[in-house]
Amino acid sequence: MRAKLCLIGVVLMASALPVQAARPSPEARLAKTLEGRVAGKPVTCIPQRQIQSTEIFERTAIVYKMGRTWYVNRPVNGANFLDRNDVLVTDTRSPDLCNVDIVRLLDPGTRFQSGTVGLGNFVPYSKPKS
Repeated sequence: MRAKLCLIGVVLMASALPVQAARPSPEARLAKTLEGRVAGKPVTCIPQRQIQSTEIFERTAIVYKMGRTWYVNRPVNGANFLDRNDVLVTDTRSPDLCNVDIVRLLDPGTRFQSGTVGLGNFVPYSKPKS
């Protein structure tokens, strides 16, 4: 009986390996997301009211989507806490989100804080005018 369970475990582990290997890295997913866009000059702040959505790339970056321009922020510290399923919580004293701000990450299931990140500069990416 033990031999059967071990064999089943080995088969399940082996079948999971190709799925993990096929998943693109966060850097590759970020590059795919920004495909066709051109980077602009980094800025220190962006207006919070204009942020339409955000996307987290694990241990890499946060993309703030604002109409035709998307801003990529690569945190200066705490990037290892970034998880695509987390919720971003910002507590700023101004209407802008800036490179000196700290963003808390919450696990949506437990609602416990899973980490914090210190934001870096925001690099705008826009589609070139045709």
